[in-house]
Amino acid sequence: MYEQDYIMRQIRDLVTFLAKVFLKKDSAIYELPDMGQYTNTDYLHKELLFLLSQGKINEAENLLFENMNINNKRYMELALDFYGRLNNFTDDYLEENNFTRKEIGEGLEELIKEFGWGGIINGKNLSSR
Repeated sequence: MYEQDYIMRQIRDLVTFLAKVFLKKDSAIYELPDMGQYTNTDYLHKELLFLLSQGKINEAENLLFENMNINNKRYMELALDFYGRLNNFTDDYLEENNFTRKEIGEGLEELIKEFGWGGIINGKNLSSR
């Protein structure tokens, strides 16, 4: 229990830190524009939210990485929002949908590597706790 709370705090704090440093925002909340102005990233966000609401967490994470665009700042915001949302799920919800808090850490670590931010976490391993 305490270990899971610790991991949740680490993930939350890292997502917040990355949002502040790279997005210049206090949080990583992906906001959709007016309906007529959607980009591919906006449609991806809607699809991810739908998959998460259906408990298809693995499928959603796969879709996130399949569509990764490290040159798109909105994609960075989308990915951080995604992991922030995952982190807010209860352990029971994650378990019911064949996902773990450890996998959230692993996915976030992979995201950090893909964007070339590896030095940011200074050797801290979110997924090994």
